[in-house]
Amino acid sequence: MNRQPMFTPQQLLSFVAVCETASFTRAADRVHLSQSTVSQQVRRLEEMIGKPLLQRTSHQVALTEEGEKLLGYARRIIALNGEAHDVLSDKWRDGVLRLGVPEDFAAPTAGLLAEFSREHPQLRLDVMSGMYVDLHRAWQREELDIMLIKQPGGERPLASRPEPLLWLDSAAYPCFEQTPVPLVVFPQLGLYREEMAQTLDSLGRSWRISYSSSSLVALASASAAGLGLTLLPASCRLPEHRVLGEADGLPTINHFELALFCRAPQDDLQQALAAALVTFCQLQWQ
Repeated sequence: MNRQPMFTPQQLLSFVAVCETASFTRAADRVHLSQSTVSQQVRRLEEMIGKPLLQRTSHQVALTEEGEKLLGYARRIIALNGEAHDVLSDKWRDGVLRLGVPEDFAAPTAGLLAEFSREHPQLRLDVMSGMYVDLHRAWQREELDIMLIKQPGGERPLASRPEPLLWLDSAAYPCFEQTPVPLVVFPQLGLYREEMAQTLDSLGRSWRISYSSSSLVALASASAAGLGLTLLPASCRLPEHRVLGEADGLPTINHFELALFCRAPQDDLQQALAAALVTFCQLQWQ
């Protein structure tokens, strides 16, 4: 039986370092190898795959389409390698809990996670924060054990609560009256973006994307500063905002929820952390 060539951890570490630093020189410093060795390891990966992974110019290093595909796998392989070492060496006797949370919950839940860690000192917490699409994909790839996520209603979670949304415009530099209406949105596939577009289309209003960011904080600040109309959780409202609603022709959007998923709710540690998150976020068990 033909055996497929195996990627070595050092090859993948060097490749990821080049991708994240966009430089062979900086990558070599990060992995404590010579630049020529890092180049050789990336070249060896390309030879094994039979396709270029990086586009190299005198000024920059960029990923090819195949390089983008490998990068996700490389990060997962490196993480699993480290996780296996930690668990088998008994450094983390109770294992690893992988938690995914929305960006705006990463800081508020830090105290809760610190307390949970003190109660379970031989448990490692791996926390991922990001956009809905990133968290959902990680959950589908089974890279998360517990996921707290903002989502349209539909998929049945372990616990949830409604997530009120507000149409927010700048009080000082209003944008809703402009034609086309400038919009402040998440990138493609991000939450609330489709609702904004469909609403304005139904009103017969033309619109344009004026500002896009994956950061919830950045979107709130951009809309408050006058870069455009946005639709965000009520908790994101700033003093510089004005709230629009039905009097302005904008409907209430009420089908989103903050939802908690747990891959193995019968697991004692997952169950304990899930219960703590339910209480902290004021969720209701389903």
